[in-house]
Amino acid sequence: MFTRSLLPAVLLGVSALPTFADAPRVVTDIAPVQGLVARVMAGVGEPDVLVPPGASPHGYSLRPSDARALSSSDAVFWIGDELEPWLADSLSELAAEATIVSLLDAPGTTRLDFREGVVFAQSDHDHGHDHGHDHEDDHDHDHEDGHDHDHAEDEHAHEDHGHDHDDHDHGDHGHDHSGHSHEGLDPHAWLSPQNGKQWLALIAEELAKIDPANAEIYQSNALAGQAEIDELVQSLGAELEQTDGQFVVFHDAYQYFETSFGLKSVGAISLGDASDPSVARVAEIRDAILAADVSCVFSEPQFNPGLVRTVTEGAEVASVVIDPLGTKIEAGASFYTDLLADTGARFVECLSN
Repeated sequence: MFTRSLLPAVLLGVSALPTFADAPRVVTDIAPVQGLVARVMAGVGEPDVLVPPGASPHGYSLRPSDARALSSSDAVFWIGDELEPWLADSLSELAAEATIVSLLDAPGTTRLDFREGVVFAQSDHDHGHDHGHDHEDDHDHDHEDGHDHDHAEDEHAHEDHGHDHDDHDHGDHGHDHSGHSHEGLDPHAWLSPQNGKQWLALIAEELAKIDPANAEIYQSNALAGQAEIDELVQSLGAELEQTDGQFVVFHDAYQYFETSFGLKSVGAISLGDASDPSVARVAEIRDAILAADVSCVFSEPQFNPGLVRTVTEGAEVASVVIDPLGTKIEAGASFYTDLLADTGARFVECLSN
């Protein structure tokens, strides 16, 4: 549904240089980050990924091969402790000599707090779309150095990293069964195209420090990746502007994407991707679906589709499967834009019914 033109040959030409033998050894945490690093490293090398397709990043046990990869790494790029609290100790022990970059803590990263409650707060003028929002063009500055960050979404940024996740215990409104907190900072920040652009620049900058011989390739690849994202955002924005209707997500993983494109979910069925919703939560979201005349409910591959049928009982609601980690998308340099395109296509499919 969405098309992306091929990059000019001049930008792709640098990707053909045979420098794999000297490539830095890079490890990433999840597939979306691997995709961004792969875009920057195109023609130089290929990054490894720790969390395999289908596994939850919120709770994962490292395999011996993962430990070996970390021990031999020159750089590790990961979202951060908010997404993978289990990884921090392993990084300090196994990758002590590597450059370790937490993308969620990187300067210029748009950071949003988790939305509270089963039903998310809606302003008086918010009916699922903000068609006056100019997507990301209002805050899209020149990020060639990765550190120019004066943009409109900064009102949502949270420079205070001191979210205390340990002093709260609110049952279905606190932590999911895997220990991943749904209070404080929302770590699903890779679904913001603007964050993707910021991180491409940062990844190129960090790799250039490690591997200065290929610095120009990293910079050129990052600029090309940013141009791809810009083009895709325009295409997605045009498609999403034509949609209408209220929607509910299975778990609150999409607000970065929603914010980028002027969308807003009514609420979430489950607290997290590793928790089962309580009976009270199911009843509350079912009432909200009927009251808000919701037309679309998003499920995810790992969830029981019976829960969707339960919460949509008595309502005429379309259901579409969406995957924030892109489990079925082929790994490689185009993964990140493919993930954004697929996410947008799912929204258009469900909200156009």
